[in-house]
Amino acid sequence: MDAVVKFTSQSQGRDRIFRATQYACALSIYLLRNKPDRKDLVARLKSLENNLSAGRKLLRLGNAANSIVAAKQTMQLSDRVLGLCLTVANINRALYFICDNVVWARNVGLIRSIDKERWSINASRYYLFSLVMNLTRDLYVILQLMQQKGRDNRLKSQHLSDCPEVAEAVIPELDALIFLLLETLRSEPTVALDTVKNICDLFIPLDRLGIYKSSAGVVGFCGLISSLIGIITLARPTLRIKP
Repeated sequence: MDAVVKFTSQSQGRDRIFRATQYACALSIYLLRNKPDRKDLVARLKSLENNLSAGRKLLRLGNAANSIVAAKQTMQLSDRVLGLCLTVANINRALYFICDNVVWARNVGLIRSIDKERWSINASRYYLFSLVMNLTRDLYVILQLMQQKGRDNRLKSQHLSDCPEVAEAVIPELDALIFLLLETLRSEPTVALDTVKNICDLFIPLDRLGIYKSSAGVVGFCGLISSLIGIITLARPTLRIKP
């Protein structure tokens, strides 16, 4: 119970619970769309989804400043590739939050003389750029880990002994590479979770910008999976990728 209270007392914890519920509603709406007897339920779910979306925008006020501080910190990383990826990701995330805050202000009537759709599209662009840089970081970390594991000849010997048919494969190098990748992700759950989370999140801005259109069901499912991973990594900091 104490862990639940501690989790929900954090603004990030509440946001991730709301986000998971929001995308669960979106997925449910998609699954129930062709059932006439569930029209009332679908209407209630749509209302809940819209309210959660508006509530999350309010919770995100001030997050731009946090992203700017994070960008300043990542600029100091000794690994230049890692520092570049994370700094650019945090800058784009800050710009995303600024656009998102402007959209919120327009929705509540604080600002009227702006193009809401334009700011919303810009928010999605910055969100996409941030995710691309985070995925680039994930790929960079995965390649580094694979190189470290690849130096261990015992790993390859164990694979060949467990799977003797690999030695006779047409493309043994590709087989070994796939095995090495899977072994790396299995042994480094922090990287695996972050990669899956970012890939799932990627479908949201891609669909919003019309770059890769997905069904509402796919977007809802990916958003739900990403949100659940976010809840897990927040509840268990040891599963959160660092830096």
